[in-house]
Amino acid sequence: MSSEIDAIRQAVLDGVRGEDLAALPVPEAARGALVRASEQEMFDGLPSEEKDPRKSVHVEEFPIPELAPDEALVAVMASSINFNTVWTSIFEPLPTFAFLKRLGRESVWGARHDQPFHVMGSDAAGVILRTGSAIRMWRPGDEVTIHCNYVDDQDPSAHDDSMLASNQRIWGFESNYGGLAELTVVKANQLMPKPRQLTWEEAAVNALTNSTSYRMIVSPNGAQMTQDQVVLIWGASGGIGAYACQYVLNGGGIPVGVVSNPQRAAVLREMGVEHVIDRKAEGYRFWGDDGRQDQAEWRRFGKKIRELVGRDPDIVFEHPGRQTMGASVFVCKRGGMVITCAATSGYTIEYDNRYLWMNLKTIKGSHFANYREAYAANQLVAEGRIQPTLSKTFTLDETGEAAYEVHHNRHEGKLGVLCLAPEPGLGVSDPQRREELLPKITLFRRHQD
Repeated sequence: MSSEIDAIRQAVLDGVRGEDLAALPVPEAARGALVRASEQEMFDGLPSEEKDPRKSVHVEEFPIPELAPDEALVAVMASSINFNTVWTSIFEPLPTFAFLKRLGRESVWGARHDQPFHVMGSDAAGVILRTGSAIRMWRPGDEVTIHCNYVDDQDPSAHDDSMLASNQRIWGFESNYGGLAELTVVKANQLMPKPRQLTWEEAAVNALTNSTSYRMIVSPNGAQMTQDQVVLIWGASGGIGAYACQYVLNGGGIPVGVVSNPQRAAVLREMGVEHVIDRKAEGYRFWGDDGRQDQAEWRRFGKKIRELVGRDPDIVFEHPGRQTMGASVFVCKRGGMVITCAATSGYTIEYDNRYLWMNLKTIKGSHFANYREAYAANQLVAEGRIQPTLSKTFTLDETGEAAYEVHHNRHEGKLGVLCLAPEPGLGVSDPQRREELLPKITLFRRHQD
């Protein structure tokens, strides 16, 4: 680690004033978790489960680019692992270097991103070191979390819902210089205040998954759940599912959480989810050995839901994709909505369209969140209404191992990564509020232990 990075880290830990932070020299390079363009074919021919992030992720120095007028340089105290980190690290469904080349063709500033390396990471919490000349709402020394909607506000298509912008991207996945690094470069409209009761690593795990769940459950751009609606949530103890459960509970809905073992069921019950289905204990097999879906299993699954809550789900919170979409469409109530944001078990979806059109159901796509939605979701964390789902923390050098755990579903909630923070537990500026919320804040770690 360079002496400049050491000085930045110590200054943040000492809580020095913003003007003093701004006076510190910025190093020419910093360490980050990255993949190399020269290795993007290393897993060709292997099935997905055999592609190993521990082999492709390198933690090494990369050059810090010049700041654009609307950008900030942030000292990253902590980051986290998302599924897009896994996808980048295993070059699937395609290498992300194509995204960087496309961004590089857009402008002089975009050209900085087209590099033979890709610094990953779509979450971060840290402190602003420098601001570009066009930034007016943020200053060096501000403690921030970062959301990953990377959008060009000069594009008119970005000014209704920026997620519909023609060149909308996910920072750290479709752009370079992501959050799994000592320093990161972000646009001003990615910045949000860090929740004061949380540590760096707790604050770092929320933005991507919490904002995604907010849009899907709460926002008019998603399902806009109302009180007493039943919401079926797949992967309910995972990264986005655990936030979805909290939003359903907060909004007066009735969550039905689907998990894969008793330990995950116990986490949900302590959270307040009354109705939990352990899919492995129930032995559901939606796909037969012949490669066809078993509609009898769909019916058995739907019967289980009705036994628990007395009716079919108004909303199905979908993200596994291929393995579950057929069942999701089937069990959703007449006139209900299946809202989907991912396809972690496969992108090629099959379902029986008769159950969709004849029962007037809707399938709606959802992708991350716009700035207003992300900011509102972050505010709910700051107010203690939504809690972080951090279960385990890794060092920056262990990023490959952390991505491997997510790739193989060996985790609960979210996995944090310490970047400049030397140890867990730092960064709390409201200890009294933290003490009041501590059992909720640490729920996932207590069950992990």
